[in-house]
Amino acid sequence: MSEEFQQKCINTIRFLSADAVQQANSGHPGLPMGAAAMAFTIWTRHLRHNPQNPTWFNRDRFILSGGHGSALLYSLLHLTGYALSLDEVKHFRQWGSLTPGHPEFGLTPGVDATTGPLGQGFANGVGMAVAEAHMAAEFNSPSDPVVDHFTYAIVTDGDLMEGISSEAASLAGHLQLGKLIYLYDDNHISIEGGTQVAFSEDRMARFAAYGWHTQSVPDGNDVEAIDAAIRAAKADPRPSIIAVHTIIGFGLPTRAGTAKAHGEPPGDEELNGAKQALGWPTEPRFFIPEDVLAFFRQAQPNGAELEKTWTETLSKYRQESPARADEFERRLKGELPAGWDQDLPVYPSDPKGVQTRAASGKALNHFAAKISALIGGSADLAPSNNTNMPGLGDFQKDTLVGRNMHYGVREHAMGALVNGMAYHGGLRPFGATFLVFADYMRPTLRVSALSHLPSIWIFTHDSIGVGEDGPTHQPVEHVASLRTIPNLVTIRPCDGNETIHAWRVAIARGHAPTALILTRQNLPTLDRGQYADASLVEKGAYTLADLGGGQPDIILMASGSEVSLIVDAGQRLAAEGVKVRLVSVPSWELFKAQDAAYREAVLPAEVRARVAVEAGIGMGWEKFVGDSGAIISLEHYGASAPAGILFKEFGFTVDNVYNTARQQVAR
Repeated sequence: MSEEFQQKCINTIRFLSADAVQQANSGHPGLPMGAAAMAFTIWTRHLRHNPQNPTWFNRDRFILSGGHGSALLYSLLHLTGYALSLDEVKHFRQWGSLTPGHPEFGLTPGVDATTGPLGQGFANGVGMAVAEAHMAAEFNSPSDPVVDHFTYAIVTDGDLMEGISSEAASLAGHLQLGKLIYLYDDNHISIEGGTQVAFSEDRMARFAAYGWHTQSVPDGNDVEAIDAAIRAAKADPRPSIIAVHTIIGFGLPTRAGTAKAHGEPPGDEELNGAKQALGWPTEPRFFIPEDVLAFFRQAQPNGAELEKTWTETLSKYRQESPARADEFERRLKGELPAGWDQDLPVYPSDPKGVQTRAASGKALNHFAAKISALIGGSADLAPSNNTNMPGLGDFQKDTLVGRNMHYGVREHAMGALVNGMAYHGGLRPFGATFLVFADYMRPTLRVSALSHLPSIWIFTHDSIGVGEDGPTHQPVEHVASLRTIPNLVTIRPCDGNETIHAWRVAIARGHAPTALILTRQNLPTLDRGQYADASLVEKGAYTLADLGGGQPDIILMASGSEVSLIVDAGQRLAAEGVKVRLVSVPSWELFKAQDAAYREAVLPAEVRARVAVEAGIGMGWEKFVGDSGAIISLEHYGASAPAGILFKEFGFTVDNVYNTARQQVAR
């Protein structure tokens, strides 16, 4: 390829992206214009992908971690022949388009990760590399490497400033994830100006300390130097980062190299000035030379051939190892093995009961024995979260087949790694910590829901039941907060049997995340001969029992640890002749998903006397109790004392539920 034609290809990427931003009158031209040569090098010399099958499993993954530069990715996807038309590029950031302001997994063909909050994509890539390494160790034979691909990303100054990238980079270096290659768009510019105002450390020294292979390329437009650095990275057993010194908004006459190039359209005069300086026609907009398009579209037959070769390898693998091939292909489809939800553990009736975190550990190990895709761990809390899977090994650089992840005290990175494994496919990942630390994971939880990922989140030590650790560790507002995240199902089981079925529901949800909210303290195990079957957790809410028969005078409802309070209070009321319906409400989201007839059958409108009990913020329960009902909740922080004392002092007692219910019935 001549230097002249190569520059023509790079300028096509550069100005196709800039034209999209200018036409939208919204967006970020700086990154695409500055990083065009870097992207060209990755996509034309290294990235193994098939535009005609964006989900081909053994493709290399590519992440644009600086998702604000999305026009760059959309240009690459269109040019290389993905199902993303030029009209879609022209409708960048517009209603109903496939080219939103930041890349969204599952919306735009070829987007491997949803990258919005900076640092998320950086950490997602580490999760993808974990998945690749684990599945390669699990399935590859010496002659048939059915899992063999790299994860590439373009990362930015903003990504490196965010704390999540430090957490993820530290873990990646520890694990020696050699299939991970990041190109750092080192332009020294952030929104407030030069990065020296807040970001002055030696970045490459920092990554070397993490255990990464580091390199620098002085000229971000030097394709040969970038190519050589990527080749060296691929040959090194460590994760790699290449600092490529670029000029943000390269070519813009007055804005290149300044913060003005970052996040606003350049304007017609400035954009035309850049085109003239680089020998590009100012008209028409969205100009793609035919020879350039033909070159980029070679990705289609080349990608088809790459996939064909892999399919042949898989066919050979199947002949030699049919059972393993069956398992591998089932995993790629996201299917669960036959009988995975059979013979579930059952807890007998017991007033002393069991911690739901302990029941969760029992459920996890039951399912892990049947589902080889289940992998995960805790943010240094496995003994407390009950997430250790004995006999399944630890995922470490020398034992990549292990299924117990050790994330360290890195909640934020843990969440993004779990999402990265889910993006990758072939695994059902989970992550765990104390519920109060879910705030450290808020962006990752939100992105998992936005991306429809089957991530499983385990949060233990809920409510004031944490006790002596005090209000800093008592998550009184967190369940209410999680319930506000669209597409996230939050389940707060009331006993060991509900917990078993909560896990069943979480695993069955292959296209959305689930948060399990669990206790440190024991909860009584309900007698399921007397009360409804715990499998009804899948309905979100269900009638535990109608005490006294006939149309109820009052409905008592709760989730988690408070269900035992309404059960005892209900029995006391029934003994006095009050007809009581007891309703367990482990998941608002699952209940909302039921049809209107079911919801009415559980919570009939004509029964207006209602009491809801929640050992936390009561926000949202009003939709269940109505204007005339009562909510027993905790609208302030807790205190440091044994859990039993806290429940008593804050009114979470059978007496208080009983008295509140009596008042409701008397109204």
